[in-house]
Amino acid sequence: MSPGRHSYGDDPAQYAELTLPDGEPRGVAVLVHGGFWKPEYGIEYARPLVPSLVGRGWATWAIEYRRGTGAADTLADVRAAIDALPVGAGVVVGIGHSAGGHLATWAAAGGGLTHVVSQAGVLDLRAAYDDGLGGGAVERFLGRPPGPADAGVDPVRMVPLGVPVWCVHGRDDDTVPVSQSRAYVEAARAAGGAAELVEVEGDHFVVVDPDSDAWARTLAHLAGLSGG
Repeated sequence: MSPGRHSYGDDPAQYAELTLPDGEPRGVAVLVHGGFWKPEYGIEYARPLVPSLVGRGWATWAIEYRRGTGAADTLADVRAAIDALPVGAGVVVGIGHSAGGHLATWAAAGGGLTHVVSQAGVLDLRAAYDDGLGGGAVERFLGRPPGPADAGVDPVRMVPLGVPVWCVHGRDDDTVPVSQSRAYVEAARAAGGAAELVEVEGDHFVVVDPDSDAWARTLAHLAGLSGG
């Protein structure tokens, strides 16, 4: 189960890791790590989920991207990485944790994904800025406080999305509060979008713990998307 590394650009951070299951994949899971868009957090935070996904027949495409150089670079890289996916499938799920939930949900508006799983995602940038999440991470990411010009970057203001969004979030999360997912799902449904909130017991990282009930529920949800 050794991943293959694929570059999608010239920068050292512009690469993704493809891991294939035995036989025909049931779909592709595009893994987008979090870390409040900061350079000190990288693809190593996505890798622990790969074995259980591949073991259940999913191809995984874990992406790295530029962080700390501004929203334009990060967003362009996530888009490019999804566009560079080297395998095709009828089901391509963007799975993103924390800031990765923001990136996966944002990216789905541009095509290439059929579903999104947001794991404790930062889905309301204005509220995240107001709450000072990540020690001012939103302002550092955008280069300014979020405003009207950022409507196309803020998932809660991009509803309805053209694909279903499944939000899983720990009730005791004090890094990205569950109110982020609650607000997004409420806004998406009010706009006619398909969105579901699953609140689980635990903190910010329980949703990416391969041994947790939260991850087991996520795997069951994915199995339903791919027909069993």
